[in-house]
Amino acid sequence: MATVKIEVLKDGPYIVEGDIVILDAEGKPIEPKGKAGKVALCRCGRSSEKPFCDGTHRQTCWKETENS
Repeated sequence: MATVKIEVLKDGPYIVEGDIVILDAEGKPIEPKGKAGKVALCRCGRSSEKPFCDGTHRQTCWKETENS
């Protein structure tokens, strides 16, 4: 069984590491951005590269809440 690690960065993205496949809404694979086996997924909803984080949360001063 493959190990996957998900780390929630304070006021930042989810960092997902491991043997993962990311699918779009139609079930088609999305090519990950970043290092092989490690991606940053947007939590603020403002990234221009969704579902991947592009750092926009820093420029907009996005802060996490209990629901994000």
